[in-house]
Amino acid sequence: MEPTLDSTTSMDEMMRKWPATVRVAIRHQLLCVGCPIGSFHTIADAAREHGLDEARLRREFEAAIMSADKGRRAKLAC
Repeated sequence: MEPTLDSTTSMDEMMRKWPATVRVAIRHQLLCVGCPIGSFHTIADAAREHGLDEARLRREFEAAIMSADKGRRAKLAC
């Protein structure tokens, strides 16, 4: 499954759809996990609020999604 993280994807939506992204958020000490504003904040908003590079953060989220998807497909193949 190709991740579709566009400019309108909220942090909450992303973490619910792809739980593997929660690890990335925690690693960067983002306060978005469980935050009521998470349903309004996009990746760009979170990066700006926490002083992170948006492009790098987006790549890390996408890598987590892809890695989880590969693991899921490998389990199904067994």
